[in-house]
Amino acid sequence: MANSTLPERIRRDFPILDRSVHGKPLVYLDNAASAQKPLAVIEGQREYLANYHANIHRGAHHLAQLATEAYEGTRRKIADHIGAESTEEIIFTAGSTDAVNLVAQSWGRANLNAGDTVLVTRMEHHANIVPWQMVCEEKDADVVPVDVREDGTLDLEDFARKLERHQPKLVGVVHASNTLGTINPVAELCAAARAAGAVTLVDGSQALPHLAIDVAAIGCDFYVATGHKAYGPTGIGFLWGHRNLLDAMPPWRGGGEMIRSVSFDGTTYNDLPHKFEAGTPHISGGIALGIALDWMNGVGLDTIHAHERALVQHAHQALQTLPGLRIIGTAPDKVGVVSLVVDGLHPYDLGTLLDGQGIAVRTGHHCTEPLMAHFGLESGTLRMSFAAYTTREEIDRAVIALERAMRMLS
Repeated sequence: MANSTLPERIRRDFPILDRSVHGKPLVYLDNAASAQKPLAVIEGQREYLANYHANIHRGAHHLAQLATEAYEGTRRKIADHIGAESTEEIIFTAGSTDAVNLVAQSWGRANLNAGDTVLVTRMEHHANIVPWQMVCEEKDADVVPVDVREDGTLDLEDFARKLERHQPKLVGVVHASNTLGTINPVAELCAAARAAGAVTLVDGSQALPHLAIDVAAIGCDFYVATGHKAYGPTGIGFLWGHRNLLDAMPPWRGGGEMIRSVSFDGTTYNDLPHKFEAGTPHISGGIALGIALDWMNGVGLDTIHAHERALVQHAHQALQTLPGLRIIGTAPDKVGVVSLVVDGLHPYDLGTLLDGQGIAVRTGHHCTEPLMAHFGLESGTLRMSFAAYTTREEIDRAVIALERAMRMLS
């Protein structure tokens, strides 16, 4: 059963949840796209902008020192949160997409050659497909997908076959699917990839807000995540990588901060992590991401996951009572994501009618177009996605609203 006391305890932290949409109380079920922000995160950004805004790292004055300490404090928090050995292994990025592109354009361009393979899964977000396609096209290498089973779990036999057949240079796998909700056995996959000689990258965009993360236990080489899905701001995320790999990788972007010295005779680059952080960063976002991690840890990641797992079970049971409705992704181990289709009805039409009743959901391909093609879903799905503040009552309201929309469109 969902932890009914958890939403009661924390919803007051989220002022947006008190608003109405089209005259109806807001039911926000679009958290896989972007979670709402607690007051601590909102106030943290405001406090920085109002009271100690300055550029970081290079300033000798008091405000610059305060800003630097707060920003670098988040780097320490991220390292602790995911079990990294050093803050020097944490690279701030604009988000997961930026982080994957960094690895593809730096590690990929330096290590991929003609005939090589990058192995990914069919459930990957476009952000863990397209950057590899771009660098592989340049290098005359190939991107090969691992199949997904009908229930939304990864086909582990197909993974093993393709690992042996293609001997990939890199294996990229999503920790938790943004469309299916499936939690992949990333430690098992990374161990197999490592035994085959492959470097591994795990996309943790949907894992960070829902699961405890330990990169050492996972055994990956790179891990990427974004802040805005984990109760933090947009435009901030991180890349973690093993130091030996990061040390060997060339910088991707050039500019200020990522250099040690510059002359027209040549440039020497900065040490980690700054070698990959050119220019002025999203300072308020970085500070607020640390506050978001503090907030999640204060609530308890195990508590959040257990609550959302119970919500998924409740949603599955309630939705399966509706005629003609099919849930896409029924893996036994899921984060708070439920995707569905209704026979003969377009997801966008359903989503529009739900919005009229104050219920925010996502419709379409969810940036997983190859996965939709695999399931034969030309129009995509309607996706409900949950957070720590989601209640059973909100899910019940959404199911009633969906049933009403189905009758209107039939």
